Amino acid sequence: MQPLEGIRVLDFSTLLPGPLATLLLAEAGAEVIKIERPGRGEEMRAYAPKFGTDSVNFALLNRGKKSVAIDLKAPGAVEKLIPLVKSADVVVEQFRPGVMDRLGLGYEALAGINPRIIYCAITGYGQSGPRAAVAAHDLNYVAEAGMLALAAGADGAPVVPAALVADIGGGAYPAVMNILLALRQRDATGRGCRLDVAMADNLFPFQYWALGNGLAAGAWPAPGGELVSGGSPRYNVYRTRDAKFIAAAPLEQKFWENFCDAVGLAPELRDDARDPAATRKAVARRIETKTAGEWEAVFAGKDLCCCIVKSVREALADPQFAARGIFGARLTAGGRAIPALPVPIVPEFRAPGGEAGYPALGADNDLLNQKTK
Repeated sequence: MQPLEGIRVLDFSTLLPGPLATLLLAEAGAEVIKIERPGRGEEMRAYAPKFGTDSVNFALLNRGKKSVAIDLKAPGAVEKLIPLVKSADVVVEQFRPGVMDRLGLGYEALAGINPRIIYCAITGYGQSGPRAAVAAHDLNYVAEAGMLALAAGADGAPVVPAALVADIGGGAYPAVMNILLALRQRDATGRGCRLDVAMADNLFPFQYWALGNGLAAGAWPAPGGELVSGGSPRYNVYRTRDAKFIAAAPLEQKFWENFCDAVGLAPELRDDARDPAATRKAVARRIETKTAGEWEAVFAGKDLCCCIVKSVREALADPQFAARGIFGARLTAGGRAIPALPVPIVPEFRAPGGEAGYPALGADNDLLNQKTK
């Protein structure tokens, strides 16, 4: 039995944060029912490229779920959803504050129908505060939480992050964490609750070191100038002779000494505390003397926390990930199969077999006519 077997989730969310959160719940055994608008469904169905009839992005994030298509603004929509609300354990929504209330589907209304319901609202800035109703995206959240300023490019300007940290680390993961805590609390109290998950709020744990340095020592970090943001030769990216890159992270002294030996760094530059910039430049010159493959051979078998920067395609073929089996589950559509999105649910909690498709829009509208459990 999977840990969330028997848990029913109504998912009103779209795009990334909410759908990824409910994917994690589904992978752990929950029944997830997407509530979508008729005709088009949620926005991500229309994205390119396609996998089956819809976007592969939609397919990856909505594997193993169900779909009910209903116009939430139409007369009688709430009444049609009452059977599902009565049988639901969790609701996830991602509208701006107040939208679900205006639709008659806010927490107070749903809790009046089902006091055990756990209602999780994921927004950029939360349900309160001066920016609660402001439109924004991931880049805005990381900018306003101070994170974007910590990583600078060669010209000193902030670099657009490669990952949607706010959507995933600030939205989806905290949502799942708090839903699980709320389910545990409901076991004891018999009542549900409302969860206010604000993506911008949840970015500050990623900056624990910057907060600590600033608050305790008054040493607020400079863009690209700190230990783990590009200011140290011990935590940096270096270009090889064949225009590839080495990710070097020999932070601890034993790793640093091994690294210096491996790259042949001059003895007078190994005390990087004296002139970090000079040591960093010297390391860069040494790395540029060999190709990535040559450095990989030099580093093999040595404790020095270094590796070659790989593309996503190369990472998929990496023997480490293959040995772990993280791409073993399959996503199917239209007679095709590709690896499912790996999610941080351990194999012990996931269904055996691991092959599933994604829902066609409105494929499960018959659920609106089922009796409540």
